Amino acid sequence: MLLGVSGSSRKTRYDGFLVIFALVLIMWVSEAVDTVVGHRLDGYGIEPRDADGLSGIIASPFLHGGFEHLISNTVPFLVMGFVIAFKGAVRVATVTAIVALVSGLGTWLVAPADTVHIGASGVVFGYATYLLSRGFFDRQLLGLAVGLAVGAIWGTALLGGLLPEEGISWQGHLFGAIGGVVAARVLARRRQGQPA
Repeated sequence: MLLGVSGSSRKTRYDGFLVIFALVLIMWVSEAVDTVVGHRLDGYGIEPRDADGLSGIIASPFLHGGFEHLISNTVPFLVMGFVIAFKGAVRVATVTAIVALVSGLGTWLVAPADTVHIGASGVVFGYATYLLSRGFFDRQLLGLAVGLAVGAIWGTALLGGLLPEEGISWQGHLFGAIGGVVAARVLARRRQGQPA
C-alpha cells in the first residue's frame, strides 16, 4: 500500500480501540448501577487474604468509589490504553489481563486485612510501566520514545501513587506497575524481529 498502513492493520487497531472503549463502558455502567444501589457493589472489591475476596481481582478494576474516582482513572486509562491498542485487541487484552492479575493477586496477598480495594488505578499503573519498559525489551526506538513521553507526563503521579496514603491502595499501584513490566517482558518481540 502507498500509505504503509494495510487494511488489516487498521482493523487490528480499530479492534484494540473497541476493547478499551468496552472496558471503560463497563466501568461507567458499573458505577452508575453502584450509585443507584447505594454503593453496595463496592463490597465486591479485593478483600486481602479472604477467599471470598479473590473474586475482587476480576471485579475491582470496574468498581470505583464514586464518579470523581472513576474520572481520575478513565483519562489515563483511555490515553495509555489507546497507545497499547495500536498493536491490536489481542495485545491490549493480554496486557490488561496480566496487569490486572498481578495487581489483584499482589494486593490480595500484602494489603492490610479487613480492607476492600477497588478501582482501575492498578491497571493504569500497569499500562504506564508497560509503555515505559516496552521499548527497552523490544529494543525499539519508537517504544523508548513513547516510554519517555509517558514518564514525562505521568512520572510524578506514578511515583506519588506508590507512597502509602490513607484510603489509597498503594499495593494495587505497586503490583500493577510490576504487572506492566511483566507484560512488557512476556510480550517482547523476539530478537529475530518476530512478534511475540
